[in-house]
Amino acid sequence: MDPVVIPILVAAIVVVFLVAATVRIVPQARRYNIERFGRYRRTLQPGLNFVLPVADRVNTKLDVREQVYSSDPKPVITEDNLVVNIDTVLYYQITDPRAAAYEVADYLHAIDQLTVTTLRNVIGSMDLEGTLTSREEINARLRAVLDDATGKWGIRVNRVEIKAIDPPNTIKEAMEKQMRAERDKRAAILHAEGERQAKILTAEGTKQKDILEAQGTQQAMILRADGESKAVELVFQAVHRNNADAKVLAYKYLETLPHLAQSDNNTFWVIPGELTEAIRTVTGAFGDRSAGTGPPPAAQREDATAGDASDKDHVGAPEVEANSTLALDAVAAADEAAKQAAVAVSDAKAEAEAAGEARLPGRPPASDT
Repeated sequence: MDPVVIPILVAAIVVVFLVAATVRIVPQARRYNIERFGRYRRTLQPGLNFVLPVADRVNTKLDVREQVYSSDPKPVITEDNLVVNIDTVLYYQITDPRAAAYEVADYLHAIDQLTVTTLRNVIGSMDLEGTLTSREEINARLRAVLDDATGKWGIRVNRVEIKAIDPPNTIKEAMEKQMRAERDKRAAILHAEGERQAKILTAEGTKQKDILEAQGTQQAMILRADGESKAVELVFQAVHRNNADAKVLAYKYLETLPHLAQSDNNTFWVIPGELTEAIRTVTGAFGDRSAGTGPPPAAQREDATAGDASDKDHVGAPEVEANSTLALDAVAAADEAAKQAAVAVSDAKAEAEAAGEARLPGRPPASDT
């Protein structure tokens, strides 16, 4: 080999080595800490960088992206002396590569231990129920403590979340029983509320039904009373318009009496005082004529008055002669009406006395008069 070629090759190798030792290419989102003779010199940014060969060297390579760190479950004692295992998730980001490399030896271990101590301080002042229902408060207090402590380490804690809180198995069973009892309680309350509303609605419907039925009965009674009133008025007007004789009215009066005993529910009757007067009127009207005697003076006056009225109105009933067939039929009808009236009166009195004795069992029976 030519002696000149050897030095050239050696020089080329030295140049290549120097170039390789001088040029540093830093990827995106990475930071390199450079030391010169063992002392921090600078932090290389992403891209092409030049350093002094042999004098400068890369001490640490750091990733400045947001990192996720999940710690193992740690036992923590609550205020009511219950041991729970809490698992946390930490989101952090390196903001100062120099401080992260030189201010703390192992920032992940430091953050983990700080998280455990902070959790024990926070949860030690809460009971189990407060721990389970105050996750947001615990997260906020953890973040405040960690952010304050890791700021000088060049690390920013963006978020702290409690991933799981595991109470003992006995507490889990008690909590399940409590939850089941609460659900049963709510179901019983809802069922009772439903029954209460149903009863209220039923009562309201019954009330409205009774009101409507009462109003209907009232209207029916009013209409029935109006009808009876108009019927009585029409009968009254017809009687006065036709100028009916007192004997005819007395006969109709006696004809109505037997209807009092037609109902099976009647146990007591009130016999009007005008009954004897009506019987006397009918007997005087028909009985005296059948005997061939003249009418009594009162009847003569009524006949005279009726005759005058018939002369004035040109309307009247034909005179009844004592020996005619019409007179005999009238006398028989009057006698039959009188007998029926007497029988009805005697039956009514007997039944009234029987009803009175039945209502007053301790009272002795009334003697016949």
